[in-house]
Formats: sequence, structure tokens, C-alpha cells
Amino acid sequence: MTMKESDIRKYATMMQEFGLTGIEVTEDNKTVRLERNVSVAVKESAVTEAPSVTSIAVPKENGDYVSVKSPIVGVFYTAPAENAEPYVSIGDRVKKGQTICIVEAMKLMNEIAAEEDGVIAEICATNGQVVEFGTELFRIKR
Repeated sequence: MTMKESDIRKYATMMQEFGLTGIEVTEDNKTVRLERNVSVAVKESAVTEAPSVTSIAVPKENGDYVSVKSPIVGVFYTAPAENAEPYVSIGDRVKKGQTICIVEAMKLMNEIAAEEDGVIAEICATNGQVVEFGTELFRIKR
């Protein structure tokens, strides 16, 4: 028995959404392995990231700010639950190690912590946005 085409399409969509180049899924003793051409994935990634890199290049050079970047590919969330208050807002004082957001990857909620003490100067991603590795999430004023 083979896996349904709709299931395979669902996994292919997940791969594109999370920027994955390969995935292997086993359900009910059925296995499917999907792979994308790495050079195509890199090109797609570069096209999506280019506008944000261009728009934030000048302010990033300022030594008064610390850039908090995503350590993984996933979905950025500002709060621990849908109707909960966000972890931080612009102007909030944060301490090193304090949780400031979540990046969900493969159904795992990864807490992202402030890398230094400071004040949240800018939230660079929007709630629910798919972020790549290295995407700037916050700017913290030292």
C-alpha cells in the first residue's frame, strides 16, 4: 500500500515552508522520502532574505545594539500561547538569559533568550512569520 498523494503534498509544503532540503516520514508502515535540490533551496532562501538584509544593513552596524538572531529555521512566536501576553515589547528591559520569544521547529517549541542585558529597541519579525537560520528577531539596546 502506498502513501496518499495528499499526504506527500503536505510534507512537500512543509519542506518548502521550513526551508528543508530533505525529509523522511513513516506512517502506518509506509515510508516516503522527499528531497529538494540544494542549489534551488539556497536560491529561494536568498531571494526571501535579500529584502530584509538590505533594509537593516545600516542600523546593524551601530555598536549600541545587540542583534538577536534565529538559531534555527522555524515559526517565530512572540508569546507562549495564542491568547497570552507577549514575552517582551518594545521598551522592555531584559536580562541576559531571559526568554524573549519562541521559534517552533518540527512541533518543538524552542525558547530564544536575550544574549545581553538591555532594552528591546526593535522587534524585527512578525508573530507567526517563518524565519530562516540567522534571521534577525530583535535588536536590544545595550
